[in-house]
Amino acid sequence: MRRQLGIVACGVAACWPLAVRAQAPSPRPQAPQAPPALVVVAETEQREVTAGQTFVGTILPTQRAIVGSAVSGRVIDRPCEEGDRVEAGAPLAQLLTETIELELAAEQAELDSRQAMLGELETGARPQEIAEARAHLAAADARRKYLASKMRRTELAFQQGAAASEDEFESSVAAAEEAEQAYRQSEAKLQLIVEGPRSERIAQARAAVAFQQAIVERLQDQIAKHTVRARFTGYVVAEFTERGAWVMQGAPVAELAALDEVEAEFHVVEQQVPFMQRQAEVAVEIAALPQPLWSGRVAAVVPQADVKARTFPVKVRIANQIVAGVPMLKAGMTARVVLPTGERQQATMAPKDALVLGGKTPAVYVVAPGEGGAPSAAQLVPVTLGVAEGSWVQLIGDVAPGRQVVVQGNERLRPGQPVRVVNAADFPAAAGN
Repeated sequence: MRRQLGIVACGVAACWPLAVRAQAPSPRPQAPQAPPALVVVAETEQREVTAGQTFVGTILPTQRAIVGSAVSGRVIDRPCEEGDRVEAGAPLAQLLTETIELELAAEQAELDSRQAMLGELETGARPQEIAEARAHLAAADARRKYLASKMRRTELAFQQGAAASEDEFESSVAAAEEAEQAYRQSEAKLQLIVEGPRSERIAQARAAVAFQQAIVERLQDQIAKHTVRARFTGYVVAEFTERGAWVMQGAPVAELAALDEVEAEFHVVEQQVPFMQRQAEVAVEIAALPQPLWSGRVAAVVPQADVKARTFPVKVRIANQIVAGVPMLKAGMTARVVLPTGERQQATMAPKDALVLGGKTPAVYVVAPGEGGAPSAAQLVPVTLGVAEGSWVQLIGDVAPGRQVVVQGNERLRPGQPVRVVNAADFPAAAGN
């Protein structure tokens, strides 16, 4: 019995390692290594640049205005709200104009009437009117001749003592004279119709039209002033009235700020002002934005110092970006810029395309050659930005001249990732493959 138990126990013990080996997981296959990322590089260069210094300033709109009402009235509509973008000429508020519109309609009707009268005078008589006047003249001439002939017969009969009495003779004389005057009247009327109205009468009619036109234009201008409009394209940053409110003449309605372009204002001491040059290109850093680096130009060096601080305002103009109707650069944001403040010196420069933004500090990817046949790798190196010259910017940090920095493909890189350098002309096609 002990021998059998021993055999059984021994058999179980002998089989245990096989069971363990049977249940042990098989080793996992190694994942294939990703191919190196395709990049385009450029070498950093040592150049002579002007010494610079970092300044902190504020983003300001290029235009800012409080728009007031030119007339007094009640607000019946306010089509925009704070934050809305409005184009130049867009209405900001509408005041009540019903009474003025009724007055305008009456004066416009009077103007139409006077213009019609002037047009009739300037056009002159129509051919039908002239023909009618000539017909009246012909009729008057025929009657004149008939009555003159009758007068002569009556006179002859009266002188011969025939049937005509003195009363009949005098009556025929009067009728002939009346016909003569009617003929002359018709003749004068025809001449007036043919010659047209006198120039003095036309001048009077023109003056009456001009006077009435001035009345209409005054009412139209008054109605136009009841619509408060934006004088430039910008954003509504404040409103001072509501629908149904009464506004007085000159009272504020809304405040506008133009932000399609902005100005970053910095203050430099008087010793640094001689180094400021208008139109000089500078790199502006806006730390609050996902895209912190912006390109700007020195727009103005104001020749008036703050008497207490002895600093001069320097304004840098920056083109804003509008995303879904909202400006990326907003008034009041903090801006940093490196402005030239001294003599020229040697500096390490790199293309602006090499900059990797979005982190705590700007950085560049430096391509380091691999060891022992390993592929090159991209190392992320934090830098501080200096002065900018054209498309190049000064790098202050652990980047020496002559190093290769990634200028295309760096937006997809990770620190330490293997890379393969290709030509710029081949990069889009190679990256697509």
